This record gives sequence, structure tokens and C-alpha cells, in this order.
Amino acid sequence: MIVDPALPPADARLLRDNRRLLIRARRGWVPDRSGPSLAAAPYWRLGAVCGATVCLGLLLGAGGLGRSLGPLLLVLLAVPLMIVTFVRTETPEGEEAEHERRVHAQAVRHEGRYVLIDDLDEPSRRLLRRAQRAVAAVSQSRVNAEGLLDDVRNAVMLPAQEWEIARLLAKLSGLRARHRQTLSGESTPEVAAVAEPLTKALDSSEHAVLGRVEALERYAANVAEAERAYRARQQIAELRARLHEYEELVAETGADEATTDELTRLTEDADRLDQALRRSVSSAHEAFRYLEPGPPGP
Repeated sequence: MIVDPALPPADARLLRDNRRLLIRARRGWVPDRSGPSLAAAPYWRLGAVCGATVCLGLLLGAGGLGRSLGPLLLVLLAVPLMIVTFVRTETPEGEEAEHERRVHAQAVRHEGRYVLIDDLDEPSRRLLRRAQRAVAAVSQSRVNAEGLLDDVRNAVMLPAQEWEIARLLAKLSGLRARHRQTLSGESTPEVAAVAEPLTKALDSSEHAVLGRVEALERYAANVAEAERAYRARQQIAELRARLHEYEELVAETGADEATTDELTRLTEDADRLDQALRRSVSSAHEAFRYLEPGPPGP
């Protein structure tokens, strides 16, 4: 499920945690609107206890001592029973029904602000999976975590891009399904003439969404290149930190001087990796520009 990142976090979490109910709602399910169940004990038991209390009070009131204690005992026993009778006590079934009503209400309220995978046809699912892989590759990268990229903008822009792609694919899938259903079976040349530009419009829209996905993938590829350079730079830095130990060992063992020359090249390699990392990060920033929202199209 993809949820509009602008939704309140609590509402978004409720939707994500109840995909099964949302699928049922898509198919026309409406929860039972009756109130939750009342007391856990059946009414006839409560009535029997209340009746026994009244009888006990009357019996105690028959004697001299009972005339003074009977009414008091009656009140002391009747009040708790009345509370139990009139206070609602939720049962597990009642809590589940209330939860289903709450989920359904949020689903209706936020209709159009979440997309289920079940809403998409197979080509759209493939495109969405590509977009999600690209977003995950950037979000989970070390260069993003270390702040070498614009991690703040990534945290905002990438979920927004993922949501926009999912939203467009859901609209495309629904319209494409209705389009195919309308044109199923035999059709006249007049219908074919009208349907042809509409079919091209669907194909053009899919191509436009594909462009968004490919822009995400280009950004992820640049980030992956920066990730490789960053990892290599870290490894070289660790080797440089131990360089004096290698040089000491070479000197003590009388190893070939050429080995020492090779070791000193670590510094040059590290410098080259620094430059490669800067170029990769710069390329990633350039690729990110294509993901920024521009002026709305026609």
C-alpha cells in the first residue's frame, strides 16, 4: 500500500495496518452500524439477581431489626447491580466491530489518498516496483545517511515521488480497464476511430509515468556510484591508518623497496577516490533536479 505522505501519521498508520479491511471496502463492504454489545452477563441473570435482592430486602424488613437494616441492605446491593446493568461493557466482538467501523470511516474519508497494489494492473505494478526499488536504494544508502546527499530533501521528495507515481498508475489502471471493457467484443469502424486517440492518450500517459520512474532510477544509479566511491574511500582510509605498520614490517624484514613504493601510492589512491566521490555526489545532485516538481502541465 502507498499512502499520501501528507496524511496525518496516525491515519496513515491505521490504513497501512488494515489492508485486508480496505480491500473489503473496495468490494462494497460496509460494517455493521449497530452499537457495541452491552453487559457481558445476559439480562435474565441480572434480572434474577435484582429480584433476589428485592426479596431479601422485604424479608429483612419483616422483623423489628429488619425494618431498620432492610432498606439499607437493599440500597447497598441494588446500586452496584444497577451500575452493572446500565453501564456498557465492551466485549471482544464489540471492540472488533468498533475497530472495523473506525477503519471504514477513515477509508471513506481519505478515499483517493491511498493506493492498494490490488488497484493496479500488472504493467502498473511492475512500474511501481521499479520506483520503490529506486527509492529504497537512495534512502538506505550510506551516503544519504552520512548527509553527503541532501538527506532532508530526500526524506520529503522521495516519498512524494513514490506517492505521485502510485496515484497516477492507479488512475491509469482503472481507466485502462474500463477502456478495454468498453471495447471488448465487436465494434464498428466509428467506435474504433473514436477509441484510437483515447488509446494513444493512455499509452502516452503510461510513457510519461515511465519517464518519472526512469528519472528515479537515474538518481538511484548516481547514488549507487557515490556509494561505491564512499565505501572504497572508507576502506582506503582504514588502510592508510595502518600504513606505518606495513612500512615498519617491510623495513624490518628487508622486503623489496618496490613494495614500499606501492604502499605510498595509497595516498594518491585516496585522493583519486575523494575526487571520484565528489563527482558522484555532484552527479547525484544533478540527477535529483529532474525529480523536483515543475510547473503543472496541460
